[in-house]
Amino acid sequence: MTFDPDKLLRRHFEPVEQTYTSKDSILYALGLGLGRDPLDRRELPFVYEERQRAVPTQAAVLGYPGFWMKEPDTGIDWRKVLHASQSVQLHRPLQPAGTVIGRTRVKTILDKGPDVGALFFVERTLEQSDGALLATVEQAVMARGNGGFGGASGPSPAAVKLPDGPPEHVCDLATLASQALLYRLSGDFNPLHADPDVARSGGFDRPILHGLCSYGIACHALLRMLCDYDPARLKRIDVRFSAPVYPGETIRVEAWGSRGEVRFRATALERQKVVLNNGLAVIDGPQGGSA
Repeated sequence: MTFDPDKLLRRHFEPVEQTYTSKDSILYALGLGLGRDPLDRRELPFVYEERQRAVPTQAAVLGYPGFWMKEPDTGIDWRKVLHASQSVQLHRPLQPAGTVIGRTRVKTILDKGPDVGALFFVERTLEQSDGALLATVEQAVMARGNGGFGGASGPSPAAVKLPDGPPEHVCDLATLASQALLYRLSGDFNPLHADPDVARSGGFDRPILHGLCSYGIACHALLRMLCDYDPARLKRIDVRFSAPVYPGETIRVEAWGSRGEVRFRATALERQKVVLNNGLAVIDGPQGGSA
């Protein structure tokens, strides 16, 4: 099928109603590495049904229409698709179980040229079953095999600037060699993260970690460093994906600021490679404290 950006901008996505359970939220948290130390009482509520809490970035995998870029009618070379950026804004705290309705649309497609690709901006709103807006999820996706179609190259959203000085907070979180195989059970079954042959066809020597998994790991670090593991304090988290993470690497998250607008980035320590950049998190103060 021929790649037709105008048709893709008009693409209709059926609303996705999803009922997720306590077990789904536990599986998502385990896929990020929470509960690695089962005696850590700060992490236990995310992986145990008593007084359970949900990781805020789980909103990114709810109401998801599936890997629609793989559908033949899109004309997208799905083997060369990479996640470029991600944003989740929580309009109310995410519960560990419930029903949501996801409504997806393609907002913009930019032509970054035949050597770079077509940059998609996709928005999904999540509503609760009573119609209340729960979250706004936005992502940018680079289709590396579909640039050069003659469209506009911009404008693109400006990158968040990180401070020049040393970070005020640092957190190291290890991943497992099998991390992607566990994380994919939360709904992203792109074979790029599981099949070595598909990974090689996409230009990688082995399967890479899901961008949304490294994103969720950064969220975990922010919860640990700045929120005392209270997910209701994290209102928004935005990142740009600057390099892939390989399962088994250690992710170091560095942050500037403690509340309000916090800047952050993440590095794969073993390669000293920045993998998440230009991060912005909006964090409230403790309940009863000043903002």
